[in-house]
Amino acid sequence: MITRMDRDIGRLFAKLKQLGMDENTIVFFSSDNGPHKEGGADPEFFNSSGPLRGCKRDLYEGGIRVPLLARWPGKIKPLTVSNHISAFWDFLPTCADLAHFKAPEGIDGISMVPALLGNSGKQKKHEFLYWEFHEQGKKQAVRMGSYKAVRLNVAENPNGPLELYNLTDDIAERHNIADRHPEIIARIKKYLKTARTPSTHWPLLMS
Repeated sequence: MITRMDRDIGRLFAKLKQLGMDENTIVFFSSDNGPHKEGGADPEFFNSSGPLRGCKRDLYEGGIRVPLLARWPGKIKPLTVSNHISAFWDFLPTCADLAHFKAPEGIDGISMVPALLGNSGKQKKHEFLYWEFHEQGKKQAVRMGSYKAVRLNVAENPNGPLELYNLTDDIAERHNIADRHPEIIARIKKYLKTARTPSTHWPLLMS
């Protein structure tokens, strides 16, 4: 599959050049989640998550941290790396910004065009990022700067304990430091109260 993907992306770039669109096209490459176990795949055998904990359906970094590559000749400097923290809900406002359209009101995303163009000083940042997952007992996660909190078994206990990790020092999320940082836990609990809109289709509590 890697060989096939490499070949077909090459075909895509060749077609852009053939059509004379190469210099005026931005190409993004990403993934919707971390490695998975479906179809007999064994992420441990292939070390698919690298140093990250978990895989698809986890809210640890191995499940939600994904690659994002961008190519825009003459605009994005090759081989540059941005440490801007973003998520897929930033994609809509980013594309709107690139197309010189106003993004819809009331969305959570932030355009990351400044980061893409190397203008990190002008890049707006998220106060926090929020995820939830509705299988395996339901889960929540919040990222606030370098800190990441995870709550498991939300269906049984929506106010259950939070695990806390400092991703700068512990990218593998091995060392739960929640008991050392009650002030950070308190802030994240406030975020959890406002991060989601209640939904009859996606309730966090079991009915």
